[in-house]
Amino acid sequence: MVKPLTSSYSTRWINTVAEVPQTAWDALAQPLITPFFEWDWLHNIESSGSATGRTGWLPHHLTVWRDQQLVGIAPLYVKGHSRGEFVFDNQWADVAHQLGIEYYPKLLGMSPFTPAEGYRFLIAPGENEEEITGLMVHSIDQFCLENKISGCNFLYVDPEWKPMLEKLGFACWLHHSYIWQNQGYQTFDDYLKGFNANQRRNIKRERKAVTQAGLQLQTLTGEEIPKAFFPQMYHFYASTCDKFGWWGSKYLTRKFFEQLHHNYRHRVVFVAAYDDTNQHQPVGMSFCLTKSDRLYGRYWGSVQDIDCLHFDACYYSPIEWAINNGISMFDPGAGGRHKKRRGFPATPNYSLHRFYDQRLSKILRSYIGKINDMEQQEIDYMNQDLPFSQ
Repeated sequence: MVKPLTSSYSTRWINTVAEVPQTAWDALAQPLITPFFEWDWLHNIESSGSATGRTGWLPHHLTVWRDQQLVGIAPLYVKGHSRGEFVFDNQWADVAHQLGIEYYPKLLGMSPFTPAEGYRFLIAPGENEEEITGLMVHSIDQFCLENKISGCNFLYVDPEWKPMLEKLGFACWLHHSYIWQNQGYQTFDDYLKGFNANQRRNIKRERKAVTQAGLQLQTLTGEEIPKAFFPQMYHFYASTCDKFGWWGSKYLTRKFFEQLHHNYRHRVVFVAAYDDTNQHQPVGMSFCLTKSDRLYGRYWGSVQDIDCLHFDACYYSPIEWAINNGISMFDPGAGGRHKKRRGFPATPNYSLHRFYDQRLSKILRSYIGKINDMEQQEIDYMNQDLPFSQ
């Protein structure tokens, strides 16, 4: 366990982001490349009833203070299950059960329901990051041991932050996402030129199918977005979850989406599909977030199955918007090996884990190296047959 260093810092646990003034929280969150730890985003998730104890996502954030100034935050949730994380730790839960260890509750660091890289402790510039991090890890260890929490898990971590936590005894688990990188494209045609001839034809055919269905796609951001889009997006999101049986992912409430119009639409990008008969009511939409030079695909839905609309609304139109707006990285969201055929190679991401039962900890450390080797082989295998022109 990490011993706290003697310092002027003190820690405080809070049960909602609303306990901290937005300006103080965002002074630490806004410098991050990710938008998913800003006060408005997390407050919307919590105040809308999406992440609560009832849903198995009990907010329990750790804060660090120097006198009355907030200098550190660890967004954390006490979890009663593993749903909505997209890091599938069922095997660890099964091992714990065989050993007679209660795997739940566990402590989790991530932005709820958001499998996007970037988690780290939020620490004020100019502070002693190493000292504050050690103090926070000690406080987390103490909380977990006192409350019989099985383990602490940080998911989709910032790769630059990972080595610091490994030095503090956390085990690293390798996973993968599908990420598009802008290779200096100036136009959508530049993006197409990177593919082999067969895949270029395929992408053009898919976009043409949407046009032939009588649909027009429009990308809207910020003040351009009609207020009505946000409750409409909830219905598309809920319908898609129901259709595909994503019962473990349907957490966001209508209130969450409606609140975004007031306080977070400056980060939102919608791709709306209209048919020729109604230019006001979209028949399908995708919902993305953007910050700096990053774009993140989150949710999508349509009133009916329309050939290739998903590919255009969730991949091609966002890529076209990304190229036109200087975006360097587009994370389209979880799942789907079909993404690699559209220019999204399998890309490593990492989670960090600590178990407090010594038996479970020993098993984790004995096998995690082999597990990571297998995952790296899987990433290499998936990227062998990318449909690029070289």
